[in-house]
Amino acid sequence: MTGNIVIRKCQSLEEFQLCVALQREIWQEADLEIEPVTAFVVAGNTGGQVLGAFDGKRLAGFTLAVAAIRDGVPYLHSHMTGIHADYRDRRIGRMLKLFQRDEALSRNIRLICWTFDPLEFRNAYFNLNRLGAICRTYLPNFYGVTSSPLHRGLATDRLLAEWQLDSPRVMAVIAGAPVQIPELAAVIEMPATPGDGASLIPGQSPEQLAEIQWRLRNEFTKYFQRKYAAVAVRRDTAGRGYLLCPWSDF
Repeated sequence: MTGNIVIRKCQSLEEFQLCVALQREIWQEADLEIEPVTAFVVAGNTGGQVLGAFDGKRLAGFTLAVAAIRDGVPYLHSHMTGIHADYRDRRIGRMLKLFQRDEALSRNIRLICWTFDPLEFRNAYFNLNRLGAICRTYLPNFYGVTSSPLHRGLATDRLLAEWQLDSPRVMAVIAGAPVQIPELAAVIEMPATPGDGASLIPGQSPEQLAEIQWRLRNEFTKYFQRKYAAVAVRRDTAGRGYLLCPWSDF
């Protein structure tokens, strides 16, 4: 599936420029999504990460993370990952994440965080079920309402994924074990979607999306205030939804 793909750090200005060029190719007219080359230069030289997935000299994907501190402890905030359309569904995103984990642990960094749209159900499955991250923070309109066509005028609500890199949960999941769901406490149901169910955004009107987003915001906020965490997603004949457990299980 991955062929001759090699994951490594990007270090030169030319490689950082390849990341910017790939962004433009992936997101095209969504200019607000484009990070300038200076962001990659700074991240790569101040304790962050700029990681590339290379097929020979061709950049197939990248990850950009910045150095951060929480409660006095260093961690990484993974700001952006992009995969070229020619390389989708070849597990390159997972390869980038696992390399990102190894590189962070080599520097004694044990936590990586990132945000994602709760309406993007495929991302939720990858983050929680395939990587073992959890979510216990909901960020309403985190980036503000933008003019990007990708956001369709919606508030940019996000879930914060927390990836505890050397926790037993994460180590088991990345080794191939099914994600464990101790003492299921709640389910936040998701509506049905057309196609593969990867995203709620296509096929829904702006009014429908805003209504779904408002419900999710209220439910996640309610459960997170009660000290629950989203630990997995369900997608089976019983329906689709986020599965939540008490924080004390982590």
